[in-house]
Amino acid sequence: MGGPYHILAKPGDIAERVIAVGDPARVDQVSSLLEDPRPVNVHRGFPVYTGIYGDVRVSVACHGIGGPSSAIAFEELRMLGAKTIVRLGTAGGLLPEMETGEIVIPDAAACSSSYGVLATYAPGVHLPLAPNYEVIEMIVQEARNRGLKFRMGAVVSNDAFYAESKEFAEEWRKRGVIAIEMECAALFGVARIRGFKAGAVLILSNNVVRETPILTAEKLQESVEKAARIILEAFNKL
Repeated sequence: MGGPYHILAKPGDIAERVIAVGDPARVDQVSSLLEDPRPVNVHRGFPVYTGIYGDVRVSVACHGIGGPSSAIAFEELRMLGAKTIVRLGTAGGLLPEMETGEIVIPDAAACSSSYGVLATYAPGVHLPLAPNYEVIEMIVQEARNRGLKFRMGAVVSNDAFYAESKEFAEEWRKRGVIAIEMECAALFGVARIRGFKAGAVLILSNNVVRETPILTAEKLQESVEKAARIILEAFNKL
């Protein structure tokens, strides 16, 4: 297949540690926490910036929306030298008591095994979809060090944003899932297949079972910065 077609960075441009986000505007916000962030890709709506945080180089990359888009980004980031990729994104809460702005650290991801990107990678196979232990351990320790409240649990990655009804959410809640989003399954699945480390930190943008409105990026800015700092400090210790 050759090299990357979408992230046209040069060898050495991508750091071994990457924060991946869905929203290009969030790339700007998170990369502003780095020293000397510089753009290494602006092609195809996958902006990537690389800079320094503490003692380590870090890249902040956009993976777009959903499994197929994000799987392309994860594959190409790996081709370009990424060894650890942590998704920083938003999710909808499935427990009635969950509030917007809360942090969820996934310890597993579920998805449909009959359609979607992972069904194409491994037809008829349920891939192991969990974050790397070392990565999640550092993230949890850092969140605790900072005195931040968070929940750990399983998330479901769904490909159809507008099919996320209250009934759909109830079904997944009965299966022990606490939040819904779109990309963690692709990240954890591709990481296992390709041999890189992965994890995720999610911020609740809405409560699906209570049908609360989805908060805008501006209203989530403070929570995003807290979550980004957790990941960046964990990268410094990995």
